[in-house]
Amino acid sequence: MADWEKINEEGLLAPTMAKDFPNLPVIKSEGFFYIGTDGKKYLDFTSGIATENTGHRHPKVIKAIKDQADELIHGPIGIINYKSILELAKKLTTILPKPLDCFFFGNSGAEAIEGAVKLARHTTKRPYVVSFIGGFHGRTMGALSLTASKSKYRKYLPVGGNMTYHLPYANVKETPKGADPDVYWTEQAEKDFARLFNHQVSPEEVAAVILEPVLGEGGYVIPPKGWLKKIREICDRHGILLIFDEVQTGFGRTGDWFAASRFGVTPDIMAIAKGIASGLPLSATVASKELMAKWEVGSHSTTFGGNPVACAAACATIDVLQEEGMIENARAMGDYALEKLQKMKENHPAVGDVRGIGLMIGIEIVDPKTGQPSGDGLMKVLEKALEKGVILYLSGNQGEVIRMMPPLNIDKEHLDLGISLLEEAITEYEQE
Repeated sequence: MADWEKINEEGLLAPTMAKDFPNLPVIKSEGFFYIGTDGKKYLDFTSGIATENTGHRHPKVIKAIKDQADELIHGPIGIINYKSILELAKKLTTILPKPLDCFFFGNSGAEAIEGAVKLARHTTKRPYVVSFIGGFHGRTMGALSLTASKSKYRKYLPVGGNMTYHLPYANVKETPKGADPDVYWTEQAEKDFARLFNHQVSPEEVAAVILEPVLGEGGYVIPPKGWLKKIREICDRHGILLIFDEVQTGFGRTGDWFAASRFGVTPDIMAIAKGIASGLPLSATVASKELMAKWEVGSHSTTFGGNPVACAAACATIDVLQEEGMIENARAMGDYALEKLQKMKENHPAVGDVRGIGLMIGIEIVDPKTGQPSGDGLMKVLEKALEKGVILYLSGNQGEVIRMMPPLNIDKEHLDLGISLLEEAITEYEQE
């Protein structure tokens, strides 16, 4: 045991921070792998929870970080200005859907969400926000008022001040038998909003509707495109701003730069983070110049947001994703993995629904005897997979959905390896 591992036994880190799965002691990361203190290599199918889309320690990103650290480490933007933040803003305008071309940089996804909601309320002069059951938007108090993936996140915290409303998210699994999912959920969106506006809040009081175009922590639920288009239409009808939380779906994860592009629906405001800088803390609230111009100077600010080193890493990240064809690879490898997993499902009673878009793949684990979703069963599968050398992560309301989110440069060899190790783990779980 390394000396620092002994310090861990003193309990200096808050359990709510440090006791997540798998709490694996590591000494290094490289490419697709973590190297543990035991010397073992672990295939990482979490990408740092969808942050290191370019893989661990990509050499071009590392070089950009080192070069920037030699010049400027911290810059409170506004007090000073600097090259990397401006270059990043310019690069982002080339990959985001128009007219999203103006940026407020922060440090985390929750900060980007807070900024998006503040911008919407400030510019519309309306107080309320609508979000969706199953959505996860962060754990800071404002973002938490929008989050409805698990009730435990809100326990003992009187969040929101009754300023938010929640509607059902379109889950294709819940489509009535024989109904077309796209038609059913498009009609359902109209009904849900009509009910909300008739009984709880008038549309003239709603500043924004916020949603994840694909649920992340909520279980990798992929809605029909028509449902998203209908929500865009409803927002336009009532002068409501549409916010996309693309913290997890952004930067190639769904097989396009952003899920907005993949689904063909452009929001008024977007929150981006995670994959933006290959693991360095950085985020952005994004809107058009026209909308941002209505946000009064000084009404929102930051000390660390848009850090020069993080911005340099983000510039390199975008270059790497483009130059190495990782967006296209994410779509191709995602389709390949999904096909393999759906075939695997046929032979395993512990595998429920399998769904995915790009390299954002959800695998539901159920009790082999009852067919009911099983968070306990999932944890057994994850533990067994870890013993075999592959790291996966959980999601879903009951922790019943495996999140498979490998780096976007993953190849068939390592994808096959990870899936085969996962199948071995599932087989052992079924035999217990």
